Amino acid sequence: MSIRWSLVIPVKTLVAAKTRLAAATGPHRTRLAVAVAGDTVAAALSCAEVARVIVVTADPAAAGPLGALGAEVVPDPDRGLNTALRTGAAHAVRVAPGDPVGALQADLPALRPAELGLALAAAAEFDQAFVPDALDVGTTFYGVRAGLPFTPRFGGESRAKHLAGGAKELCVPGIESVRRDVDTPDDLRAAMALGLGPRTAAVVAELWPSS
Repeated sequence: MSIRWSLVIPVKTLVAAKTRLAAATGPHRTRLAVAVAGDTVAAALSCAEVARVIVVTADPAAAGPLGALGAEVVPDPDRGLNTALRTGAAHAVRVAPGDPVGALQADLPALRPAELGLALAAAAEFDQAFVPDALDVGTTFYGVRAGLPFTPRFGGESRAKHLAGGAKELCVPGIESVRRDVDTPDDLRAAMALGLGPRTAAVVAELWPSS
């Protein structure tokens, strides 16, 4: 039987989300943030290697739509990203102690279920592993085998932090959509080139009809 993961996806309070896209998106910034998170969650739930998705958020505007997609929603204690991830992971262990636990960033609007499956299959070979972002500075996924300490080190130059913490860097070909997180207009354009999920694509079509 194949290994199936519990994935924890943290979603910021939307007023604080995607601030670096504010100039490009104006009043649509929160809608875009919900759409991006929705496409990320939907793709993760469609991945054969994923048993459940746990969204950690303090924002009802995100909790409602993401819960409707099938995610389990738990409250964010609002003490930083890594605390939010550990909160979601503790829930995952209570629900399914025999499953590996992973953290996935919420801003992967081009995420492909099959590519996520490749990353998760690779991660299952190691005690702890991570996927670097497209710039090789940050991290988009971190995961551990069942029963092992879950010690995410997201924020800033998290690739270096995860390496220093002993996690295996996954250099898997063909997982571009797993690595393409979106913080800036340039990131969004790069994700568009990969192919956006339907929710993000709909908002982008309203913002930039000619794109």
